[in-house]
Order: sequence, then structure tokens, then C-alpha cells
Amino acid sequence: MGMTIIEKILANHSQAEVAKPEDILDVEIDARVARDFGGANVVKNIRDHELGIDDPERTFFTFDCNPTGSDQKFTANQQICRVFAREYGIKVYDINRGVGTHLMIEEGLVYPGATAISTDSHANILGAIGAFGQGMGDKDIAAAWSSGRIWFKVPESVKLTVNGKIPEKVSAKDIILYLLARFGANTFLGKSIELYGEEIERLSLDKRITIASMATEMGAVTMLIPPNQEVVRYCESRICRRIDLVLADPDAHYAEVIELQAEKFTSMVSRPGKPHDAIPLDEIMGTRIDSAFIGSCTNGRIEDMRAVAEVLQDHKVADNVVLKIVPCTDRVWNMCLEEGLIEIFKDARAMVSNPGCAGCAAGQVGQNGPGEVTVSSGNRNFPGKQGLGDVYLASPEIAAASAVAGFITSPDLIPAGHIEQEPPKSPPVPKPKPEKSAKEKKPVELTGRVWFIPRDDIDTDMIYHNRHLTITDINEMGKHTLGNLEGFESFASHAEKGDIIITGKNFGAGSSRQQAVDCFISLGVSCIIAESFGAIYERNAINAAFPILASDALDKLELKNGDLLAVNVSTGKLINQRNKKSIQAIPFSEVQMEIYQNGGLF
Repeated sequence: MGMTIIEKILANHSQAEVAKPEDILDVEIDARVARDFGGANVVKNIRDHELGIDDPERTFFTFDCNPTGSDQKFTANQQICRVFAREYGIKVYDINRGVGTHLMIEEGLVYPGATAISTDSHANILGAIGAFGQGMGDKDIAAAWSSGRIWFKVPESVKLTVNGKIPEKVSAKDIILYLLARFGANTFLGKSIELYGEEIERLSLDKRITIASMATEMGAVTMLIPPNQEVVRYCESRICRRIDLVLADPDAHYAEVIELQAEKFTSMVSRPGKPHDAIPLDEIMGTRIDSAFIGSCTNGRIEDMRAVAEVLQDHKVADNVVLKIVPCTDRVWNMCLEEGLIEIFKDARAMVSNPGCAGCAAGQVGQNGPGEVTVSSGNRNFPGKQGLGDVYLASPEIAAASAVAGFITSPDLIPAGHIEQEPPKSPPVPKPKPEKSAKEKKPVELTGRVWFIPRDDIDTDMIYHNRHLTITDINEMGKHTLGNLEGFESFASHAEKGDIIITGKNFGAGSSRQQAVDCFISLGVSCIIAESFGAIYERNAINAAFPILASDALDKLELKNGDLLAVNVSTGKLINQRNKKSIQAIPFSEVQMEIYQNGGLF
């Protein structure tokens, strides 16, 4: 039987002749990247464990999360990375360069068939060129910097084929929002998606990047789009050599094969709180806005900038509305300057910033405030991700048109006139928020008090908000645990050592931040049991020797808050001590047990 694209790439970068789902391989990594907020923690791991650097020429820092250094803690972390880079001869793509995942493509660090990891959870954006990119936590990155390799479990693959012609006004952002609405945040959890179809084959690199960038929001490991000749030529020009494409075999096996009809695609907008809560533009038209953001790794490319300029030409941003525009890289910024797009943006009263993640990471161009309504071309609108207001996700064209109109609309309806709006409500008042010892064998049997959190898709911003990401001392992390999860803001002050959390599907969705695991360790939480976990979160927990188990039969335990639950991580057996009901969860794998008993990846 043949192999899928992801199976071939992972086999090519390991000692395996054949890779199949569930295989755990030791994978060589071509590009090993740390960003500014995660970089300092990578450095700390390297220094604390007295590790070396395997290959400085394949090791990089990218400062894109807060590339203005407007936050003192970010600035301190960036400087820690610069000092470390000088010491080891590591290249730094500093605050003037732009989004790291895009730079990997621009600079030829990654190419079709290559492997890359980053502290950026959207490293799977590299699927746009048929490469394997994966966001990982700081422990994984440090291990790869030291050894050049990292363990990885081969995911199942899903084949999506788009048939027919995509409607003329449907953008790449509309396509991925449609897919999110159709499949949700966890249908493809932990799987690799391959995207095919005649219309997909014709997509430009910029459009492919938009689509691939939001595989993370679908819960997928990656979304791989086989490169067309335009993409191949571009990548060959960046690495100055020919590329041998890695394509799926005709007899490759897929967990699912799904066909979609292109004519069903339409202009989409995601409602605040969940990227997958996307609905047709017509259903949300007329909603008043206060601000708009255009940029991020999803929509900061030159094609996006040109589309925005076309909308803004001869228009002004509405009174009392702020429009922020941020190209994704310095190269794109300079193209905007050369083509006269910056002048169009400024004439329209937009604010233009230096390249970087910008509004998506609530960084260089600021956040939105309580009660503020924002239309964003970013990839996430989790509560608190871009500030304390509401964030709608949409294409750059819709965001620009909405900024001009003052309400959510499409470019062709800007002249439709003023829509009467109710006076805005008053904004809500925000709520305020040892030395190493010899390793002992860790227990395989745990018993703890149950915290029952019956919710799906709890993301890492809800678990550990990005405003605390600059904290590197694990002892300080615990007090911020679940501080952004509605109804559980006071969790940290009531949690007790040994507690066990029971929750739903896709726990830990979102970013690659290790702190979303370490905060529970800081509090002494003994275990988290969920129906399923976000792929990156699962790795981070395993690497930190933090016990997690998955089961889709948790309801059979009839658990209540305060119940005592007995857990055997070796067998996977769970017993509710109150009613003696038991089920079988997925036990630790051999790798998970080895790392657990080792006290962590190091």
C-alpha cells in the first residue's frame, strides 16, 4: 500500500522505509524556529539542561509576536534570545522582518517536502507549499535544537476534494471559513488534511497560505496542498536548486475521502468567540463596528494588500472607526510602498504598522477594549485573544469595506448608505484577574478530587491568557490558570494539590504555548482527562510529564464535582470511588510512559 504526503515526508526524514498512522518516528527537522515569546523559554531549557545546538545553520529566532518591543517583558525576552544567538551563531530575524512562518518560505528555510517546527502554533501554514510544519512547545523546540530531531506520531490522513467552480467573489478566507463551519474545530482533530481539486490546483501561493494557515483552528495537524508549478518555481528561486516533489501515491490509504461542491462556497464571517462559528455574510450584514484589522499570518500577503487597496481607493474610513493594516513581512511592506498601496491606505485614514503578527497577537497595534467590536482578517477570535471586545473574522476585502461603511458589509455594498444602529451599550467593567532532587519513580495510580468542566474546544487562551506569556517562572504561572475561561476565573484560588480535571473534546485547542500545561503543574493538578486533546497541547503535556488521558466514555462514570476518581495511567482504568463505576481510557503509550517516568522530555 502506498503512502500519503505526510507519511512520505515523515518517512523521508526518519529511518523508516514506510510510515503509517500511529507509528512514532524520530524525525529530522530541517528548520528549527523559536519566536520572541517562546524563545526565552527555549533558551532557559537549553541552559538549565546544559544542552548544545546541533546545527546553528538550521536554527533560527523570529521576532514577530511583538515586533515593536512595546511590552517591556517582550523586550527583555527578545534580548535574551539575541544574546544567546550571538553566543551560538544563530540567525535572528529581528523585529523589522515580519511573520516567521512567512519568512521560512521567503528565505528558503523551508521548501516542498521539508520539515519545520516553531513555537508558532500556525507553523502548519507551510502545508501551503507541501511542507510539514508543526507548532510545538518550548521543550520540544529545545530538544530539537539540541539533537536535530524530535519524536512524532504519524497522523491519519483525510483527503478533501473540491469539485466545480468557485464563485467569483469568494476569497481564500471565505473558503477556509466555510470549511471551518462545515467541519468544526475537532472533526479532523490530530489528522493531516490533503486538499485537491482543479480550482485548488490553480490557487496562488498567497491564497494557499490563507487556507493552510487555519488548519490549526480545524484541529488538524496540517493541511497539505500539493504545489503547482507557480509554487515550485517560487520555492526553487528561494533555495536556488531544483525540488523533487513529495506527492501521495495513487494507492495511498485515507481515513476519510470527502468531496465538496465549490458552488456552495460563499462570503463568510465568523462570529465572536469561535473561528468555526462562521455564517454567510448576508446573515450578519449591518452589524455596527468600531475597528478593523487587516494582516496576520493568514491575510497579510501582497494579494491581500492589493485587494484592500482596491476597496479603499477613493474611500475614507468611517468616522469613529479605526482601521489597522499590517503587512506580514518587510518584503510585502516594501512592495506596498513601491506599488503606491501605502499612499492609498493613508489617504483612506488607515493606520499602517511595521510587519508582524500585530492585532492577531494583541501586540504591536494594540488590543480592542471592552465593548469594542472589531472585524479582523486574523485566524482567531477566542475571547480575550485580541482584547476584551468582540472580534468577527472575515476576509480582508470585507474588513476594509466594513471599516469604510462603519458596519459589516461587502465591497459592492459600500454605497448602500447608512444603516440605523441602536446606541452602543456601556462597556462592561472587566474583572480583575526548589532545587532539583533525585528523580523518583512516578506513580502510575493517581487519586484526586474531580473538577468537572463540561465544555468542548477549551483553547489555550482560555487556559492561560497571552498577556501572561512573558512569565518564565513556572511557580508564578498557576495563579493565572483558567483565568480567561468564563465561569472558572477563580479556579486557581480554589484548586487543591492532586485535583483531577474532567472535560470535553479538543481540550487545549489553539496556540503552542507550554504555559497552558505548566500552569496546571504549578497548581499541583495531578491529571487532566478529556474526550480528546488539541494535537500540540497533547505533545506539550507528554513532554512535561503531566498526565493526560483521553476517553469518549466519561459520561458512564456519572461524575460530579468533588467525586474522588482513581486513575491508572498504565492500564487506562478509571474508577469513580463514589459509585464504583469504571471505564477504560486510552492508557499511556510507551513513549508517554518513558517521558513520564523520566520526569519530562529532558
